[in-house]
Amino acid sequence: MSRRIALSVAAGVVVLGGAGAFALAYAEEQPPALAHSTARYTAPEGDRQGTFTFTTEVTASPGLKNLKVLAWPADSSLATTEPTVKEMAGAEAATCEPAGADTVRCTYKTGVTGAEAAESPRGAWHVAVLATAEDGTTTLDDKAAGFTVD
Repeated sequence: MSRRIALSVAAGVVVLGGAGAFALAYAEEQPPALAHSTARYTAPEGDRQGTFTFTTEVTASPGLKNLKVLAWPADSSLATTEPTVKEMAGAEAATCEPAGADTVRCTYKTGVTGAEAAESPRGAWHVAVLATAEDGTTTLDDKAAGFTVD
């Protein structure tokens, strides 16, 4: 009888150990997660240049390799096709700083000239984001945040 108990306990340890290893491997393969994404657009005024700023927090257990940002008008051709990973690879990169154990806070900021503002479509805009972790996993959010150009 005690031999059966010993075999049952040993089998249970093997099963639990295997499940733990699977859970650990699964956790490492999770794509980057975005949180608290915001976008702010300030139009140029007089001699003052305008700005576009996007911020987000990214959690990636293997570490974040890069974060690409693309602002696009809601009434453009991207509204029907949406940005792809391939298109986002050519977008501009944000600057990221550590913000916790596996989390970084990323900011993308650029100036907007009066000429650029005059040529930009008015109305709703979306911000697409491509987060790439060190292990190559990616997260693409084509509407991570939004803003309005008046």
